[in-house]
Amino acid sequence: MMTEPGAPRAARRRLTHVDRAGRPRMVDVSAKPPTARRAVAEAEVLVSQETLSVVIDGAGPKGDVFTVAEMAGVMGGKRTADLVPLCHPIPLTDLVVEVTPDRGASALRVRATAATIAQTGVEMEALTAVAVAALTVYDMVKGIDRGAEIHHIRLLEKSGGASGEWRRPATPEPASNVRLPPGTRGPRRASRRT
Repeated sequence: MMTEPGAPRAARRRLTHVDRAGRPRMVDVSAKPPTARRAVAEAEVLVSQETLSVVIDGAGPKGDVFTVAEMAGVMGGKRTADLVPLCHPIPLTDLVVEVTPDRGASALRVRATAATIAQTGVEMEALTAVAVAALTVYDMVKGIDRGAEIHHIRLLEKSGGASGEWRRPATPEPASNVRLPPGTRGPRRASRRT
């Protein structure tokens, strides 16, 4: 984690994945006791209303977007340590990925819940799962909607370990921030969901 640039050097927190010489390193967690840990992450894929209807109807040229993206998310979450160099390989005890349509936002919402009993957290597995699922949605709709956009890959909550529980604070949307579906004209906004 980083602190204010003007803070005295001694007051700055060190990045845990870099040693004193600046070399990357995996954090040593051998002294930590295994504890139950859980993390929830989300992403959204903005698509046109027409594309959303095609996905809901299961009429896309590549098949059932929901099942394929959810399965890809689970597979991606299980491979996190292979994809993110300094992540610890941890045993997942649960990983659920859900893709749901949101007509009002003209989006497919991706949510992953990951759990483990381990010496380190499971946030990266949840985040990797939603990222891979969102990329899979894009891959499956790109032939009919090249304007699809992946937004807001983020951690929603985590629990377990020495740092305890954390939840993303709610952030209200400005009333003037109105988003139109991709491919339409007019002012756009980044959709926020809490």
